[in-house]
Amino acid sequence: MHRVRMSLPYFKEFGWEATIMTTDAKYSDILMDDLLVQSVPPDIKIHTVKALNKRLTAKVGLGSDALRSLWYYRQKVNDILKNEKYDLVYFSTTQFPLCILGAYWKKRFGVPYVIDMQDPWHSNYYQGKPKDQQPAKYWFSYRLHKFLEPIAMKQVDGLISVSDHYINDLKTRYPALKYIPSATITFGAFEPDIKIAEDNQNKFNSLLQTGFKNIVYVGRGGVDMHKAIQPVFEALKKGLTNQPELFSKLKFYFIGTSYAPAGKGTATILFLAKQYEVEKSIVEITSRISYYHALLTLLQADALFIPGSDDPKYTASKIYPYLLTRKPLLSIFNSKSGAVDTLNEFGLIDNYTYDKTNGLIDKINNFLIKVATGKAESTVYNKTALEKYSAKKMTERQCVLFNIVLNGKN
Repeated sequence: MHRVRMSLPYFKEFGWEATIMTTDAKYSDILMDDLLVQSVPPDIKIHTVKALNKRLTAKVGLGSDALRSLWYYRQKVNDILKNEKYDLVYFSTTQFPLCILGAYWKKRFGVPYVIDMQDPWHSNYYQGKPKDQQPAKYWFSYRLHKFLEPIAMKQVDGLISVSDHYINDLKTRYPALKYIPSATITFGAFEPDIKIAEDNQNKFNSLLQTGFKNIVYVGRGGVDMHKAIQPVFEALKKGLTNQPELFSKLKFYFIGTSYAPAGKGTATILFLAKQYEVEKSIVEITSRISYYHALLTLLQADALFIPGSDDPKYTASKIYPYLLTRKPLLSIFNSKSGAVDTLNEFGLIDNYTYDKTNGLIDKINNFLIKVATGKAESTVYNKTALEKYSAKKMTERQCVLFNIVLNGKN
């Protein structure tokens, strides 16, 4: 959703007019953020579709928004394409089963389609892992995605992804994709979001405790992030042992770590903190918070932390809101993650990889000391990178690919 939302103000500038298809919010039980509409230009056409009632479908184990709304998307877009001329269908969502409709609409109406791979669709990453590390209903979802992905991919006209790895995997799995346009385009940095968050701060209660130097991460947790978090907890434990008065001023927050409904998530970070005996300095809130509440929490923090997954294909699209705050930032990723190079382009000083451990604990320790003593300064980033990764530039790159899909030229 954010990819398209951040692109809507710029599509016209690059020759494209967008119409949005989305599921009516009343059919979803995810956390809503009414402020998101403030960033959407008022002249954008928005169509909403129905979905089967989740309270009924959940009784047979069917909770996916995509599967509950698939038929309604098919019917609604059929009606639109019968009566109006559209050049392209663009799927930019992680509700991947909807993407099979691209092949159907292409066959029926002759409209090409592009899929944006923000995450892997069919993936073997969790195969062989313990059940407690697998997503809910993994047995079913793995087989469903394995069946549906080829339907969409064998007819797709263009691919966009946040990661080279995702596109390369698809081209290996479906050799015909080697001959269609593709582009790796990360999410962009969208400056207006910061102002919207600041202008509406009275709508949100602060999650941070007074009297501490607060270091915040907002995003999913999971065992796959433990390798990136472990050296931080090790440095924290070292500091609490050697300089307890100073390091006891620090409080780490891990917010929105579970995709489970509010209050039903399982803590995955606090479990690790207890192993390192630093749990008194750690707050984990498994429930998700709204987008602008998350942005405001980042702005209220004294410093920020981004841990990466142990999956080398993982790239954190969330890095751009963090960068826009200009807060002191510590990041730790797998050395093969594309996020490492991106953060280096911005000139982030405390950008490390957990699999290159030489002096890592001391470097993290120095960062924590600066935060605890109030000497961590706001970050000044490379202007060239700020322009290169802006939402406007990312929109332009999407439109270049759309043009190639339509007529084979820029």
